[in-house]
Amino acid sequence: MNFRSLNALVWGNSVALAWMWGLGLFFSVQMTFMFGLQGLLLFAVPNALGLTLFGFLTQIVAKRHGGGQESLALFFEKFAKPFRLILFLYQVIALTLTVFALVNYLVWPLLEPGDPMTALFLGMSVLVVLAAGCLFGEEFSIQRIKFGHAFMGILVLACVVAILLNLKPLMPTPFQWRPVNTDINMGPNLWGYAVPMLVGLLVGPWLDLQHWQRAIQIHRENTSIRTSYAFGGIFFFLMLIFHGCLAAWVMAKLGPLDAGSLGHYTTTGLDNFHYAHQVIVKYFNQLDAGSGGLLPSAYFVFLGICVLTTLDSGYVALKWFLGANVGKSQNLLVGMIPKPLLASPIPTFLVVAVIAMLGLWTELELEYFMVFYASFFVGYAALAIARCFVPNSQHSLPQIRMFSLASISLAVFSLGYVKGSNTLFIIGSLLPLAYVVWLVVNTDLLRVVTAKANEVFEAAAAEIPAIKTITKTAHAIGATHVTAPIPQDAHTLGGHFEGKWFVYSMIATYSDTNSVGNVYFGMYGIFVGKTRELFFNSAMPDFDLKTTKFYILTRSFEHKFIREAREFDVITVKIRVADFNRKFCTLEHQVFGTDNELLGKGKQSLLFVAAKDYSLLDIPPEVYNAFLPYA
Repeated sequence: MNFRSLNALVWGNSVALAWMWGLGLFFSVQMTFMFGLQGLLLFAVPNALGLTLFGFLTQIVAKRHGGGQESLALFFEKFAKPFRLILFLYQVIALTLTVFALVNYLVWPLLEPGDPMTALFLGMSVLVVLAAGCLFGEEFSIQRIKFGHAFMGILVLACVVAILLNLKPLMPTPFQWRPVNTDINMGPNLWGYAVPMLVGLLVGPWLDLQHWQRAIQIHRENTSIRTSYAFGGIFFFLMLIFHGCLAAWVMAKLGPLDAGSLGHYTTTGLDNFHYAHQVIVKYFNQLDAGSGGLLPSAYFVFLGICVLTTLDSGYVALKWFLGANVGKSQNLLVGMIPKPLLASPIPTFLVVAVIAMLGLWTELELEYFMVFYASFFVGYAALAIARCFVPNSQHSLPQIRMFSLASISLAVFSLGYVKGSNTLFIIGSLLPLAYVVWLVVNTDLLRVVTAKANEVFEAAAAEIPAIKTITKTAHAIGATHVTAPIPQDAHTLGGHFEGKWFVYSMIATYSDTNSVGNVYFGMYGIFVGKTRELFFNSAMPDFDLKTTKFYILTRSFEHKFIREAREFDVITVKIRVADFNRKFCTLEHQVFGTDNELLGKGKQSLLFVAAKDYSLLDIPPEVYNAFLPYA
């Protein structure tokens, strides 16, 4: 096995452990309790497949944006801007869900019923769990976390082996494909869960900061993201199957639960449904000491490691994400608070602690947090995928519409869950997905229709002067969104493209001429420079001097003068990408007069330097992607 394959294997282990959060840990038990092994597979297959697809598709994204070591990082920096709040909320709820699940389904069942100190123990447990996540998060950066998780993975494997060796018999009866208890009120049926599972789990990783950070780091290490996440999907699937089968083993040992035993091994939620997340913990806790306590100890360590590897990954991801965004913020309120405090994950972890404690105090269940991932976040995740592959990513994100629809889908989904309605359950998951499909298709169709209409008008404009005047005026109004009068002989205020040429027109005035009335020779360079800047603005609309990691400098400039222009002549400059190699880009330009006569032509060479130290760079991936259509 070569280094890249070994590195992919190690990263795959880290991917699987980081994704084995409260959702994977305890909901696999609940699905097995409700629907048997068929329910476990319904949960495990799309979950692992969604993880694998994320790696497969982000590999494509990295290649499409240059393929260099920083290509995916540069893409994410631009991609994440409209999703910053959602990415943060997704992470907060994921961490809260994980901490809440471990304390509620591991710590609480081990406490004595009716103990007046229970609330204190639960609160302290929340803080200890989060403190452990902070400790390991500070200890392991994203570059080193794979090594820490490799050690944790060995411990997990040891725990799994110890548990399997102590299960007697290994395959008890009944070990059924369907659930043992079929008459327990637990909400929608298996097929009602199928659509939310497929939708929520397949798109889930796309809003997880932990996975974006991992994919970026894997790509930086010249390792295949696709292979790493394929390993991760396999390991994760095996862990889910192990945990679900362990739950099936326990329930087979217990047999059909009657009214008395049902209350001992399960809890009744606020919705009067029965939840069995803690059934394994309770069963192992009551075993005699004949095995030396190895079976419960191994299982509890397994749970602890799965949660810890999620929390430390969350800490590292939040530190990376908050540090990058707080440092760029120009908000006045943000400026009043010390940036090191805002960039630290500690305040976020404190928020997680408060929400988790409130959930414990109000006796919520895991599913009440999970509804967000099957409804509220679905639309944002689907739109995130679309913006990676559909060519309309420059359009602004409709924040109000997206939030409104996400809230509606959350309400519909929750109502369907509480009422046990499969129809509402499915609608709540598909509604945001359908809206995103409509949003993307509608926007893309509008863009295509507009482009085709412009082509028709431009063709007619060449033959009919009256239409030419109308077309130019319409272009100017559409480009600027103002109602101020537009000069009849002016092109679009920001310039426009004619094939691969970017075209910009202006009128020469007195300040552009010399003492004899000719346009001063030095002004042609200014006209070309102005057109070049407008070309950059059209090709790279998101380029920001405040945040850019590179600058574009002029290496050389040459111009051949052919004819003269005078005051009030219309000067039209055309510019396009003529050539490029690894480090330099050549632009070609032509300058025309009022009667479309050639006034001059030339070319210029561009180079690219780092914003920090002005060191020479290869052409950045985003420049390649922006300029390539016009080469």
